[in-house]
Amino acid sequence: MKRITIDPITRLEGHGKIEIFLDEEGEVKNVFFQVPELRGFEKFCEGRPAEELPSITAKICGVCPGCHHMASGKAVDAVFGLVPPATARKLRELFYMAHFIHSHTAHFYALAAPDFVLGPGAPPEKRNIVGLIERVGKEIGTEVIRQRRIAQEIQALLGGHQTFVVMNIPGGVRRGLSEAERDYVVEKAKGFVEFAQFTLKIFNDFVLGNKDYVDLIVNGPYKLTLHSMGLVDADNRVNFYDGKVRVVDTHGNELCKYGPDEYLEYVAEHVEPWSYLKFPYLKKIGWKGFIDGQDSGVYHATPLSRLNAADGMATPLAQKEYERMYSTLGGKPVHATLAMHWARLVELLYSAERCLELAMDPDITGSELRAEPGPIVGEGVGIVEAQRGTLTHHYWTDKKGIITKANIIVGTTNNNAAICMSIKKASEGLIKKGIVVDQGILNMIEMAFRAYDPCFSCATHSLPGRMPFILEIRDANGGLLQKIKRD
Repeated sequence: MKRITIDPITRLEGHGKIEIFLDEEGEVKNVFFQVPELRGFEKFCEGRPAEELPSITAKICGVCPGCHHMASGKAVDAVFGLVPPATARKLRELFYMAHFIHSHTAHFYALAAPDFVLGPGAPPEKRNIVGLIERVGKEIGTEVIRQRRIAQEIQALLGGHQTFVVMNIPGGVRRGLSEAERDYVVEKAKGFVEFAQFTLKIFNDFVLGNKDYVDLIVNGPYKLTLHSMGLVDADNRVNFYDGKVRVVDTHGNELCKYGPDEYLEYVAEHVEPWSYLKFPYLKKIGWKGFIDGQDSGVYHATPLSRLNAADGMATPLAQKEYERMYSTLGGKPVHATLAMHWARLVELLYSAERCLELAMDPDITGSELRAEPGPIVGEGVGIVEAQRGTLTHHYWTDKKGIITKANIIVGTTNNNAAICMSIKKASEGLIKKGIVVDQGILNMIEMAFRAYDPCFSCATHSLPGRMPFILEIRDANGGLLQKIKRD
């Protein structure tokens, strides 16, 4: 049996590898997606005061610290039985929209666009952000960097730091927004809206304007028919910060809708011995293995699934793009994995519009920033939509508010089974008897996971059995004296 290894896989956060096994005929026999790292942040949380967790969990990931900060802040609110005042809630969401803008911008231009603007088969040394700038021009590259920097600066203004966020406290936020600061955010948010529209034009010109790319999205080896999960508001429109989790089936019919404190009734986690990532599934359907279709218990939690699960967008320009996307791709729901890139840009426009709405809201400069402390409830759940999918933080505390147990289900964990299945389908569709497996084909297999924008540092929580271990003892010249290995 022949073995093809892609290690490391590229343009993602964290480290992962793909193992492809071929039979004697050269056909794909099996595919394994593995993440050879363990973070285990849930254990780090135990024994800490609950109010420290929003800042501690923000360190899980340098790419999406704001997501963990927000989910953790909401969980801590619940632990203390607090509901933040309107100004605090809107300030949190304002920060979060800037966080989405910087992250979605980074993913599209640095991680996804090289595959489409330069082409899946472009040389690896060119298929990156530098090659992209060479193709689209220095002026566009400079503007991308500028807009992402501005989004980071707004996060620092509201959160104390763009990465090491210290914004949330039980029942509210540490500081408010002055009128001058609000005016600054309004001005920059207008620029975000223009930039998001410009980015959609680039996608329209370079991707939708290329018949081969459209065919790859619609008819390529990337289709995966799964249920869709996403957070929605009271009108079933997309919302990243607050609402209920809605799941629709492969035909778009609602399977369930639940609040944060109900998630354990609907979601369970399966464990495999070959991965540090767990495999969530819909509890009422059950784990039926790595299969797609209506009877599967596996679901998506991605930008595309959020749009599938919602009845629309809550801002006007994003709604028009939402309607155009579904009209172009044949209606809802869409199960084309590569369409996640388009959905992500619809979300970028929504984030920009929502950022502007919040900055212009009269409440945003209010002075009531936190609720008064109450008795400790001892358990709390916070859910937000991270860029990579639905993010859940669940904490249990003792009577003094010290964490006794934590459960964190991140977006990439929600998508773990789907990522594995997408990689296998892409491998089966691209590798056939007699095909020479070159760098272009390997990159097209990587495109199957890259669409999910995975973040593996966040996701590795399961420790199945013993930790793999390799110890090499070498002499002063680097010669190998002894090797001890534990699988």
